[in-house]
This record gives sequence, C-alpha cells and structure tokens, in this order.
Amino acid sequence: MTRVKRGNVARKRRQKTLKIASGFRGSSGQLFRVANQHALKSLRHSSRDRVQRKRTFRAVWITRINAAARGYGLSYSQFTHFLKQSKMCLNRKMVSQLTVLDKDAFQQLVTSLQS
Repeated sequence: MTRVKRGNVARKRRQKTLKIASGFRGSSGQLFRVANQHALKSLRHSSRDRVQRKRTFRAVWITRINAAARGYGLSYSQFTHFLKQSKMCLNRKMVSQLTVLDKDAFQQLVTSLQS
C-alpha cells in the first residue's frame, strides 16, 4: 500500500474549522481539537437559534403593541380582535413598527378600529 501524505488537504480542513472558531476565547479559537468541538457545538446552536430568533421577535412585537394599545384603553387581545373584525390585513411586525416609528398613524388606526 502506498503512503498518503495529507499535507495540503489536512491543513485546509483545519483552517476551515479554525476560521469558524476565530472569535472564540482562549484555546477554543486557537487549538484545533478544542476549536473543532466548540465550532460544531456553535453550529448546532446557530441552527436552533435561527428558529428561536423568530419566537423572540414575535414576543417583542406583541409586547410593543400591548403597551401602545393600553395607552388607548385597549388590551392586546381586544386590539387584535378589532383588527380581525375590521378585516385589516396588518401583521404584528407592521403594527409594532407603527407604534415605534409613527405614533400618529397608530392613533388613527386605533380610533378607526374603535368606531
């Protein structure tokens, strides 16, 4: 059997892993064995956290809408009920943007829903 030297291939594989782990603290970003373990774990977490990010943003939008609606004497559930009754197709992200960036437009929205 012939001898196989993996010089270039092995170095490229290690450098790829070390590039993923480049911001990690201590030996986690420097030494290949430790960096490989931490990089694999971080990649697992990143795929999980992409899903969790959507959950977190939805919770933030709901909190903002609830806080803004309570200023006009409505709870979040009442506000969404009025939105559905009036058949307005606004998602939570857009309504949340209105509460933060354009308070006058949100006020007009609430008054049109209540009447």
